[in-house]
Amino acid sequence: MKKKLRITVGSMLALVGIVFFILPGSMFVLLLGLVMLSYDFPKAREMLRRCQNSMSKTARRLDAFLLHRKFKN
Repeated sequence: MKKKLRITVGSMLALVGIVFFILPGSMFVLLLGLVMLSYDFPKAREMLRRCQNSMSKTARRLDAFLLHRKFKN
């Protein structure tokens, strides 16, 4: 029963997260759905790892951009 509930809720959160990815919204809903699905599906674990790496790479780029901009002015 727990597994079915976890898969259902995780799938719903992942779908809402994909909609929020297209429309303005929070990307964390998608991450939460992938975390729930990663317990049962290795493919979801791989997708979660890709999303986490992409988000950290983007955050590093944004930090570097803002730091460069701060010293430029």
